[in-house]
Amino acid sequence: MGQRVTKVSPITVGEVYDQHPSTPPKPSTNTELQHPHPRDESPVGGGGGGGGEEGGEEQGGEGGGGEEGVGGGAGEERGEEGGGERVKEKRKRKKWWRRLRSFFRAGKKPPESSSGQREQEKQQDQGQKRKVAWAGRSSDDYIFSRYTIGDRLGKGGCGVVYEGRRLNDDLKVALKYVMKTQHTECIFIPDHPKPLPKEIALTILANKGPSVPEIIRLLDWTDHPDHFVMVLECPSPCENLVKFIRRHGGRLNEETTRQIMWQTAHAANMCHLRGVLHRDVKLDNLLINRETSVVKLIDFGCGDILRRTPYRSYSGTAMYSPPEYHSRGKYYGGPATVWSLGIVMFTMLCGRFPNDYDLFLLQCKHWSKPGLSKECCDLLRALLHEKPSRRLGLGRIMSHNWFKVIS
Repeated sequence: MGQRVTKVSPITVGEVYDQHPSTPPKPSTNTELQHPHPRDESPVGGGGGGGGEEGGEEQGGEGGGGEEGVGGGAGEERGEEGGGERVKEKRKRKKWWRRLRSFFRAGKKPPESSSGQREQEKQQDQGQKRKVAWAGRSSDDYIFSRYTIGDRLGKGGCGVVYEGRRLNDDLKVALKYVMKTQHTECIFIPDHPKPLPKEIALTILANKGPSVPEIIRLLDWTDHPDHFVMVLECPSPCENLVKFIRRHGGRLNEETTRQIMWQTAHAANMCHLRGVLHRDVKLDNLLINRETSVVKLIDFGCGDILRRTPYRSYSGTAMYSPPEYHSRGKYYGGPATVWSLGIVMFTMLCGRFPNDYDLFLLQCKHWSKPGLSKECCDLLRALLHEKPSRRLGLGRIMSHNWFKVIS
């Protein structure tokens, strides 16, 4: 399907997204780009300036051969040397004047400009170049005829997310551009005759049925042999939980954690009810609106179709992976999701990931933390139990006593 191999490592826009690999670069018709030398500057090694300098060196070398021709030869030699020096002086004046002129040009700025405005202008220029490069791909005419492309919001191993606007109603959206690799899977889902990239398919399935505010909505998409584009809702103002926790001093109080955990557990449970295993529930994939505190689960790129048989590979984040995968090499979707929710909850309350001693104390029912209620510690113990069969069922988390305060 025209899939290409890419490294699963952070990539810069300039490496992949400024020039799509399926579009060969075209020669520039701009003569200034093709000829970098200014019109008033001779290329190195060409023209009269270079010849004068070489002539002076040759004359100086011949002068050491004897006294023959001292009268007339010396005059010619001095004349040529004088001409070479004048050329050098002329060159120096030109270079000095160009540097001085460029200095004053660089120093000119609008009366009310600032470093922040200059940075904004630089970003706008980069964004314009990115738009021009992306617009050159005829395969994405559909996207550019319906959306504007703005600043970059984030990037991952194979994709980049841009801010955008829908042209017909000016709705703010997020456009996720993903390069396909040899590992990109396409699957069939109901109501779609052709196989779709798994991330698109899972996002569609997770949103199938009544709207769930806690799950990111897929508004539009396009699929091509070597890439696909997803148009997603873009709640504003929002940030992921990593930044949210950092902005609140490194950890959250119990009440705030309770509000976030209920929404996160609800989103994960709805995904399961609709046959989707997200498999990467973590702080980075949870957006929170700073004004309304609404949480949204995003990024189904590591997910899979939920099944009753065990999984033997894990494509999520290692710190959130269940212990049975490391000890037995397999895991089930439900208990693995519950474990990830426990890691999210522990990290929000403590500002760090649980270590082996924390997990040991939880198994022994001796873990506690000043300021946390007994119900809170009980739920953590039920989520982070070492044995998958002893963990609280995903559908029963929202009915736990700890959530009755907000139910």
